[in-house]
Amino acid sequence: MLYRFEVPGDDFSRAGHASTEIKRIMQQLGLPLRVIKRTTISMYEAEINMVVHAGGGVAEVEIGNSQITVVLRDSGPGIPDLELAMTEGWSTAPEWIREMGFGAGMGLSNMKRNTDEMSIDTVVGKGTTVTLRINVELGAS
Repeated sequence: MLYRFEVPGDDFSRAGHASTEIKRIMQQLGLPLRVIKRTTISMYEAEINMVVHAGGGVAEVEIGNSQITVVLRDSGPGIPDLELAMTEGWSTAPEWIREMGFGAGMGLSNMKRNTDEMSIDTVVGKGTTVTLRINVELGAS
């Protein structure tokens, strides 16, 4: 099953909508709670990054029997130093974003921690594609 969502840019009232919908779908499918939690956390973090840094984008989620694959694409500024961006606590979010409770520099590290595989393809001035994979552990709760 493949699901596609538009992630609106600079609209914090809709940030997290896609991950919430995927959570609902996975619950209806009876997927293990641990899989739902890991998918929802990593996807939410990616959505917030798209809203804060890239002006939105697209999220596609494929729910398979053995793996959940989430691909998030944007046409934002790209990530100039990916290694630095992966450092917990490092952020380029402006102060007004931080005042709203976002931009603490934990997004990428939380995404990595909650996935079995994460890849980031980024080109400065062109955008970023983040691919997240979460294994479906049948019988796990």
